[in-house]
Amino acid sequence: MTAVQLPELRPGRLLPRRVPVRRLRQILCLLPLLLVTVVAVQHRSVLAAGFAHLGTAEWPWLLAAAGATCLTWVAASCTRQGAVVERLPRRRLLATQFAAGAANHLLPTGLGASAVNLRFMTVCGLPLARSSAALGLYLLAESVGRVALLGALLVAFPDALRLGALVPETAFGPLLAGVAVVLVIAVTVLALVRRLRSALVSFLRTALGEARTVHTRPARALALWGGSFAFPALQASVLVLVGRALGLDVPAAHMAVAYLAATVAVALVPTPGGIGSVEAALVMALVAAGGPAAVATAVVLAFRVITVWLPLVPGALTLAALVRLKVI
Repeated sequence: MTAVQLPELRPGRLLPRRVPVRRLRQILCLLPLLLVTVVAVQHRSVLAAGFAHLGTAEWPWLLAAAGATCLTWVAASCTRQGAVVERLPRRRLLATQFAAGAANHLLPTGLGASAVNLRFMTVCGLPLARSSAALGLYLLAESVGRVALLGALLVAFPDALRLGALVPETAFGPLLAGVAVVLVIAVTVLALVRRLRSALVSFLRTALGEARTVHTRPARALALWGGSFAFPALQASVLVLVGRALGLDVPAAHMAVAYLAATVAVALVPTPGGIGSVEAALVMALVAAGGPAAVATAVVLAFRVITVWLPLVPGALTLAALVRLKVI
């Protein structure tokens, strides 16, 4: 037999070139800024209207609203820390929540913030299974806190929201039917797909174990539930302060109920950061609470500028810096 020497294959011919890790990280650093630019261009009319209304508002109330917005990132950090037993680096945790806020407005239904925090916890040394369980515990606690606050306010102020102006009585039947169909489909898929069912059972087992461990530490449980209640309460207070700045003649408790009801209603709408759906739901909720439509629209636009658009660019820059520094 005769040995035959094969020619060397150059990377550019038959074998695909591997993208260097450094180049990939540079692309990831620029991606948030590119997405911010695209979203801003698509919603330029909303931005212009919101900034115009900010110019006519009372600035002390707006400064208070900006301060409450900053406190929401602190509340989110407390909840994230409360979802895990290990101590997370505080400064990097707070910076990650600020960056996650920007990512959350660029991807649908909270995927951006979840991806950023999942990556942060794995970089901090938590296994992927426990990081996912902590993420699920955070989402559960935040949802419970928001719904519980809404329920408590509706009990205290039963006339705060006139639902008849928001949802016709004929709409409840199709809505319940749609929810029932979704539940039936989910149960059927889990019953037929064994691998999916096994993965879900494994995740729930890990999540329950993590939740039990966290609640054996009083400091972690306090951080988890305190932050989960403080976060929506601070967000609602931002809307109240903006309403005061623009002279919206609606009681503060009614505005808080309108905010919580609107955000609960749009939680399942898969739009980036709720852009578009949140504005519409908030305007409808404020009108249902007794506010004039024109003033309610101005309040919602100014509220979204303060909570979404003003932090978006610095949040994207922070996200890019965290990627570059390998924090996430």
